[in-house]
Amino acid sequence: MANLKDIKRQIASVSNTQKTTRAMKLVSTAKLRRAEELAKRSRLYADKMNQVIAEIAGRIKCNKVGGIDNRCFLKIENPKMVDIVFVTADKGLCGGFNIQTIKAVNKLIAEYKEQNVKVRLRGIGKKGIEFFRYNEVELFDSVKDLSSKPDKARSDDFIMTSIEDYKDGKIDGLHIVYNGYKNIITQELHINNVLPVDTDGFECNDVESSILEIEAQDEENMLDSLVNKYVKYNMYYSLIDSVAAEHSSRMQAMDTATNNAKEMVKTLNVQYNKARQAAITTELIEIISGVESMK
Repeated sequence: MANLKDIKRQIASVSNTQKTTRAMKLVSTAKLRRAEELAKRSRLYADKMNQVIAEIAGRIKCNKVGGIDNRCFLKIENPKMVDIVFVTADKGLCGGFNIQTIKAVNKLIAEYKEQNVKVRLRGIGKKGIEFFRYNEVELFDSVKDLSSKPDKARSDDFIMTSIEDYKDGKIDGLHIVYNGYKNIITQELHINNVLPVDTDGFECNDVESSILEIEAQDEENMLDSLVNKYVKYNMYYSLIDSVAAEHSSRMQAMDTATNNAKEMVKTLNVQYNKARQAAITTELIEIISGVESMK
């Protein structure tokens, strides 16, 4: 009977776990709907901003003698130090969401180490921060409670350090690494080279067909102002995209956990019934044996 009690206790425990994972799945599903809509709207804005900065930079590159002299658009041949900003979740129970970002960051650090380039690691999200601190990897700075609740003002303040240091020549590159939302069942890893801004895709033919009307003397000032907005919004969009992907990943993980718990309860019920039948059979045999011995 002790065995039956153990199995019954296991069934109750797994059933309670199943209720919890099902509730967490429903919560993540509700949060995903809001985050998905925000990510879609933000993606449109980010694409338009990238298009505008590309057109203005392309115009200067093609029409101005000497091209662009803004450091944010100059390719650094021998970088000495770069910033890597990573975004992970503040909470776990979301499958391989966090570990994919961490692996990408580790790979990027190793590549720069082979090139003798120093890395300033800047972290957003409790899970990634704790991982690197546990493994004694130095963090230049970090912030928690931002990846779960993206805030534009805090995001701008955080990334502004990298923007200013890049313009001052303290760093020679800026990367943002995060796991983004692709669709409800798929997350997509992003390693964005934010600074310097890539100018290889600027075509003079595209500039000639541009509908932007900007005074020549305003192009440089406009470009410098747009760079700040471009980098800041890339940072903020990374947070929005990441939180949508986090809810998507957690929803899938909790759905899988719920199904596994359901299957385990079925298996335990079969074990319980078999054990119960065995106990009944044993009792019947003992009774029959006692009756026979009395004859």
